[in-house]
Amino acid sequence: MNRRVELYDTTLRDGSQMEGISFSLEDKLKITEKLDEFGIHYIEGGWPGSNPKDIEYFKAVKDLPLENAKIAAFGSTRRPRVKVSEDPNLNALIESEATIATIFGKSWDLHVTEALRTTLENNLQMIAESIEYLREHGMTVFYDAEHFFDGYRANPEYAMQTIKVAEEAGAERIILADTNGGSLPSFVKKVVEEVKKEIKVPLGIHAHNDSELAVANSLMAFEAGVVQIQGTINGYGERCGNANLISIIPALELKYGVKVVGKEKLKKLKELAHFVAELANMEIPRNQPYVGDSAFAHKGGVHVSAVLRDPRTYEHIDPELVGNRRKVVVSELSGKSNLIYKARELGIKLDEDDPSLPNIVKKIKELEFKGYHFEAAEGSLELLIKKVKGEYRPSFELERARVITEIFPDKPPISEATVVLRVKGRNVLSASEGNGPVNALDLALRKALMELYPEIKEVKLVDYKVRVLGSDKGTGAKVRVLVQTSDGKRTWGTVGVSTNIIEASLNAIVDSIEYWLMKRDEK
Repeated sequence: MNRRVELYDTTLRDGSQMEGISFSLEDKLKITEKLDEFGIHYIEGGWPGSNPKDIEYFKAVKDLPLENAKIAAFGSTRRPRVKVSEDPNLNALIESEATIATIFGKSWDLHVTEALRTTLENNLQMIAESIEYLREHGMTVFYDAEHFFDGYRANPEYAMQTIKVAEEAGAERIILADTNGGSLPSFVKKVVEEVKKEIKVPLGIHAHNDSELAVANSLMAFEAGVVQIQGTINGYGERCGNANLISIIPALELKYGVKVVGKEKLKKLKELAHFVAELANMEIPRNQPYVGDSAFAHKGGVHVSAVLRDPRTYEHIDPELVGNRRKVVVSELSGKSNLIYKARELGIKLDEDDPSLPNIVKKIKELEFKGYHFEAAEGSLELLIKKVKGEYRPSFELERARVITEIFPDKPPISEATVVLRVKGRNVLSASEGNGPVNALDLALRKALMELYPEIKEVKLVDYKVRVLGSDKGTGAKVRVLVQTSDGKRTWGTVGVSTNIIEASLNAIVDSIEYWLMKRDEK
């Protein structure tokens, strides 16, 4: 499709209004560089009239050597009872020295009379005067018609009047906003088509996600003829968020065939999503379309069997097009196909004729029934497969372990662990103190193995998660412990399950060290 589409990112302004997100100035500059590198056309840096951080951003962003993006400053029309030349928000936009000013004004008569407490006529003057004032100072103006779809539903004649005034005043883009996020895709498409009959200025869409329809509404607006699509990375934004550009961009590129960033940059989509999520200190949902870790994960045996023959059977696109990868999960729902695929991924030779295959599948299903979970514990899974196949020779065996924790009213608690390992035909006893029972056990295990394997000092526990299984049993419930371990070069996950959290933790830690020793011996 030979269509021009502009991507307008408002992560740094609208996205930062999401509960739990607070970007530093340095974060905002790093995100700006990443968005520019990816190929975003417009980056809304913030609202310079609202806070000092955004004022500093517009000073600092001028020093960035941007190649693709233009920076926009956000603001509003003048206040109802203030002269346009004396309005502090408009003057802050001019002082920002951004080339583009994106200002919003009221399209819904309810907002004009109840929120602004002014007349419908004065609102029209506010829109016109504000755009004209900014243009007189050399700025390109994009006009955001706030609550346009709600306004059109309530009073279509007045809503149209507001954007006609914006067009006449010289706005170069008119963006129709579904600010409350309550419109349906069919209505959005119909309204955009009606607006296009009367407005010649290129249109844009700014959709919120309160009905889980922001992406759909944006794409419907595109089909109806908008040129500019506004949104945020990962859909960040106030309340339920904004239209998610991470879903919109591949839809445009791969579904509609419109070049917006190009195929090579599209391969960095997942990298971009995770980069912004990291700075936002937010986790990306595993099931987020296109870029989530589970977006191309297959768990059901029937699905995996089909995907191995032809990925198109259960994948709408090749995951590599957006920088993601196919993932086959082994669980109680798995069949032989899952296990064969996963074994190959782990570098283990396993095929349908392998006599150990039924036993491996049976063992996995038994353990999953007990509460084990191998999706994020590939270290434990690889050990299990090799043990059942008879290909694993343990470097040590745990004979016994003991942990004592003393708790004092006015001092930090002390935990002491003692372990006895069977290593190369002899018993090795080791004891260590830690800041908790799990830490003490971890240190004692390493200490016992240090003499034979001095490189173990490079192995570190980097994450530790506990999940209660069957919470209706209270403190008597089983727990699943997932441990992430790293030697500085690679990271692996292991799992342990027990009604005793110490035993579950110890099992996961023992697996993590066994896995490292197995990989060490394979070199």
